[in-house]
Amino acid sequence: MTKETFLHEKHVKLGAKMVDFAGWHMPVQYTSIIEEHKTVREKVGLFDVSHMGEVFVSGKDAMAFLNRIVPQDISKLNYEKAVYCQLPNKLGGLIDDLIIYKLGILEYLIICNASRIDEDLNWMVRNSKNFDVKIDNRSHEFSLLAVQGPLADTLMRNMGLTTQQDSFTIKPATIAGIKVLISRTGYTGEDGYEILVENRNSEYLWDKILEEGKNFGIKPIGLGARDTLRLEAALHLYGNDLDENTTPIEAGLGWSVPKDKEEDYNGKEVIMEQIKNGTSKKLVGLKMLDKAIARHEYEVYKNGKNIGVITSGGPSPMLGVNIALAYVKNDKEICTGSIVQVMIREKLHDAEIVKRPFVEKRNKIKL
Repeated sequence: MTKETFLHEKHVKLGAKMVDFAGWHMPVQYTSIIEEHKTVREKVGLFDVSHMGEVFVSGKDAMAFLNRIVPQDISKLNYEKAVYCQLPNKLGGLIDDLIIYKLGILEYLIICNASRIDEDLNWMVRNSKNFDVKIDNRSHEFSLLAVQGPLADTLMRNMGLTTQQDSFTIKPATIAGIKVLISRTGYTGEDGYEILVENRNSEYLWDKILEEGKNFGIKPIGLGARDTLRLEAALHLYGNDLDENTTPIEAGLGWSVPKDKEEDYNGKEVIMEQIKNGTSKKLVGLKMLDKAIARHEYEVYKNGKNIGVITSGGPSPMLGVNIALAYVKNDKEICTGSIVQVMIREKLHDAEIVKRPFVEKRNKIKL
């Protein structure tokens, strides 16, 4: 049975086009994807991302347990800070990618992808043997709202936010009289916040944000624009750009893997070997040189030979061109500036390998 968030009726009343996504009935767009996309880039948008999973990890061995299952060094994660990381299997392939927040000395919050909640929980429980730790899936208790865009901070302060937060921090706060956990994180490349609110207060808070945001040009934003925004920012989507056969090094996420972490973790041997000796494939950004759109699983060619596959692709509303992410052969001749071809409907279309992200990220806030 398809699940619905607590805000489902709000989306329907707003005229959203609803689709099934990761087992949830979610809004893909309210007006047009391009209009919603530009609203987030230029003003502020409101997303319902309550389909994401919230898993709380606590107990005497909470830090040691997390250090055992992710490459990041959780011992260095400070109170009320967040870190992006991955959940690798024993061969270094990715079960999921996560954000871990430190809520207290012995308590952490993990945000995981909607489609991977069951797999993540199963893996965590299997790996918790010999650890004094509690793994508590509380995804059903909370809604998650994302307020994203250059005016997001001003809007939140107008609604009562008083905390001062750098990027990748989380704090208890009061918004429109409602107690929440608010993190300065997002999935758009823009500044913004993600608000964890109890389900019973989610509809009220959704309405208040839209009401207070009118003066800022706010709009509700669907999954369609969420995807084009994250693609412009070259942010990975699990199931497209990440899977259980791809390591963080192959995915270009080596920056999130400490090279000096002493503790062992699943897949460490493979991941460290790849850091030292390289990989057979790499993730690159592509800019199409005509109006063709490269889609997931389309093949990539160079000099008539298959060198890889598209993982994500679509239009860039801000650049006015079609862009894509692709895994290609790790060859020094396949590099930024190289021209390759994408097979689209049995015809090859030229594309240029370009630097990622496709548009400048504006989400790194340091107070």
